[in-house]
Amino acid sequence: MAKKNTLTEAPPYTVEQAIKRLGANLRTARLRRNLTIENVAEKIGTGPRAVSDAEQGKITTGIAVYTALLWTHDLLGPMSDLADPALDEEGLALSMLRERARSHETEELDSDF
Repeated sequence: MAKKNTLTEAPPYTVEQAIKRLGANLRTARLRRNLTIENVAEKIGTGPRAVSDAEQGKITTGIAVYTALLWTHDLLGPMSDLADPALDEEGLALSMLRERARSHETEELDSDF
């Protein structure tokens, strides 16, 4: 029996809501530009169903479709900051802690009994 994909069947609530919000934002961007789903689908080289699914925030829609839609609406720029290691405050703090732990000099063991 095939293993179920819990991410697509029951994603974390915040993940699901973020994708739905992205889809709604993409739909608003398309409508403001007076484009049809067909226009956008042709520009990104996919079918209208993929665009419609993305605009509905379907979790199974591939990241390539979402990224291409952002590109279509000239909204891809902010994506360059996503997961940027230089902006990852928690990761940087953890990294600094590990570096400090490694930089401590170890005391030599005293073999004097």
